[in-house]
Amino acid sequence: MWVLGHHRLNKFKFNFKFAKILYLIVSLLIISVLSASCVGYGSSQSTFEVSGPVAQNQLNLFNIILALGIIVFIIVEAALIYVIIKFRRKKTDGIPKQTHGNQALEITWTIIPALILVIAAIPTVSGVFFAANPPLSADEGAIVVEATGHQWWFEFDYPQYGVHTANEIHIPVETPVIINLRSNDVIHSFWVPKLAGKVDMVPGNKNHLWFQADEAGEYLGQCAEFCGVAHANMRFRVVAESMEDFTAWTEHQLSEPEEPIEPLAAQGKNIFMGARGGCMACHQVKGTNAMGKIGPDLTHIASRTTLAAGMTNNTQQNLKSWIRNPEKIKPGNLMSSNAPIYQEDSDKLTEAEISALAAYLGTLK
Repeated sequence: MWVLGHHRLNKFKFNFKFAKILYLIVSLLIISVLSASCVGYGSSQSTFEVSGPVAQNQLNLFNIILALGIIVFIIVEAALIYVIIKFRRKKTDGIPKQTHGNQALEITWTIIPALILVIAAIPTVSGVFFAANPPLSADEGAIVVEATGHQWWFEFDYPQYGVHTANEIHIPVETPVIINLRSNDVIHSFWVPKLAGKVDMVPGNKNHLWFQADEAGEYLGQCAEFCGVAHANMRFRVVAESMEDFTAWTEHQLSEPEEPIEPLAAQGKNIFMGARGGCMACHQVKGTNAMGKIGPDLTHIASRTTLAAGMTNNTQQNLKSWIRNPEKIKPGNLMSSNAPIYQEDSDKLTEAEISALAAYLGTLK
């Protein structure tokens, strides 16, 4: 009687221990799923809230792969749990029957994964061709943008319109946009999560992607390939708007900025163009002697929504902060390490000079 009771107690302890392990595994799975569901929707760079056909196609492919993975996971884990419970070793068990191979079983678990891969391959291959081939060419109405990656900002040219800008793309809604990609230094990667997947920008190599915005609005972009110390701060924006607004924007970008009238802005222009600021050595302002190619074109910087490649909103206060200490806003930027006014304390701009320079840049609309 005591032996029977002891055996039942051991069996209970074993079942309780197994139940605890199973409970822990299930709890971790539930926590993982809930944690994953907390991100994505509502995020400004979510790939689950798409606004274009390329991103939608890629999301559909993700959902297919995810569904297949969940089905395989459930079947495999259910079979594993069943086997663990059904065939767990008992004290009365001897050595189990030894077998070598099972041809029918091996053929089955080879054919089934192969069929799953075929099912996944069909939309995958279709999606690759869809993302690689825009529905319209430039001659048929697509917008073409030449995107060049620099450490750590983006340069954009519109060859059809003669527009040159930086860190902000304007596009018309419901119109295919072909982005030709190249890099001026190291490998970068062009990524607008809500519009399309990322594509690398490789020095000496031509690459491209296309996307289309179905809704007007601002879409955040990001370099998605580590490219140096300020990689995480290499951002840009895509502004999708009506064709009328896009046309007005391109026409405005072709114009030259007006000569500053206010004395403070005029003083700022002298600092920008002169040896004191030295800004013209690196930056370009159309219609002036500033023709630098090292940094972004500042011809219409006041019309952009952000500063420092998407690091902060474009306000006069933020502009002054950027001029005063660019390293604080964007650590690792080349301006603070190369511009003479940031090398020695004796060469730093005074607060009055910073205000004047910001006032001038504020006129470049």
